[in-house]
Amino acid sequence: MKANFLTTLMLAEGIAGHAINRPSSCKPAVPTTGKAVYFLSNDADNSIIALPIQPDGTLKAGKKTSVNGVGSNTLNAMKQPAAPDALVSQSSITISGNVIFAVNAFSGSVTPMTISDSDPTQLSFISEGATYIQKPFPNTVAVSAKNNILCAATTATQAGVSCAPFHDGGLYSFKSVLSFDLGQSNPPVGPTNTVSQVLFSDDESTLITIVKGDPATNKTGFISTLPVSEINSDCPHDTRTTPEGTAVLFGSQAIPGTNTFFSTDASFGAAVFSLDQATGGVTTVGKQALSDQKATCWSAYAPATKSVFVTDVALPRIVEMSAKDASIISQIDLSHTGDAGFIDLAAAGNFLYVLSPGNQTTGAAVVVLDISGGQGKAKFLQRFSVEELAGRNSQGLAVLH
Repeated sequence: MKANFLTTLMLAEGIAGHAINRPSSCKPAVPTTGKAVYFLSNDADNSIIALPIQPDGTLKAGKKTSVNGVGSNTLNAMKQPAAPDALVSQSSITISGNVIFAVNAFSGSVTPMTISDSDPTQLSFISEGATYIQKPFPNTVAVSAKNNILCAATTATQAGVSCAPFHDGGLYSFKSVLSFDLGQSNPPVGPTNTVSQVLFSDDESTLITIVKGDPATNKTGFISTLPVSEINSDCPHDTRTTPEGTAVLFGSQAIPGTNTFFSTDASFGAAVFSLDQATGGVTTVGKQALSDQKATCWSAYAPATKSVFVTDVALPRIVEMSAKDASIISQIDLSHTGDAGFIDLAAAGNFLYVLSPGNQTTGAAVVVLDISGGQGKAKFLQRFSVEELAGRNSQGLAVLH
């Protein structure tokens, strides 16, 4: 009976004689909205601000949850606390599954918290809360769910990368993996000569760390690549590359389905790089200067448009660029919002969420763009004020899908 049933089924589906053309509806669609947006207050009582996303992509009032840690600021050229862009980094907050991870720069720790299934603004501590790195001033984190590992970079007196295994969101002890001789203080003086970001390649086989140079003092920035398989070795050995023409590399994005990644560079604009996983070397695929840019530092890849959006902390605009060669697709003028510039950003479905920390005259806000029209057709949708929850120290932006 079983054989006859299978034979009948195969004939009915056409397997015996014809290939089956599955309907296109079988392909997973890009979700139209995410569930919530999260960013860090990065204040003395460091907190995560969670804002629910409504069905139309706009934001509504959310919650502020302390992470049991202390935020901090880098120092500017006048040796005063820097803000906005207090941590001179991208990805100071990240999400894996239903767990969100946040850095505490002053405390030297990372806090993991679970996100409630029924209410994305409800966050709960895991175990005892923050896990200490044993190095000062962590400013960026990356998670590999495939490898069950979290890596955080520090950028003060002991600059480098430390990694810790995690299970069900709980972090184990951090291990020092890489050291960078930046000659920094604690807190560090920036924004140059600091670590910008840690991230994993698209296939999660390589850990990538972006380090800014300092052209004024002839310090060379670089891209560090390390096979994930070496993280637990006794002597991890990374490959460091300084692509020609780069100086202040910053926010980066692994491009899905490729061995390439996109990086901004505050000295000129942005570039796309190719990673040779056999050698760890990095080569330039394409570069693009942005006219009148002042500090192009943050980036976000949007699956809906298959392009990358970048921001400038000193200009109220967002530039959409090609994920293939960094060429300019469009520029979105947001001067009407009253914001001086924008920092961290993230895409979810048909929408882009962008953080403005504000300044002395304008409060912090998250700006929402509708990108459902495709490349080159981003439209302003909302400016959601968060000045009652956070201010100029705000950093990081992540979206729960």
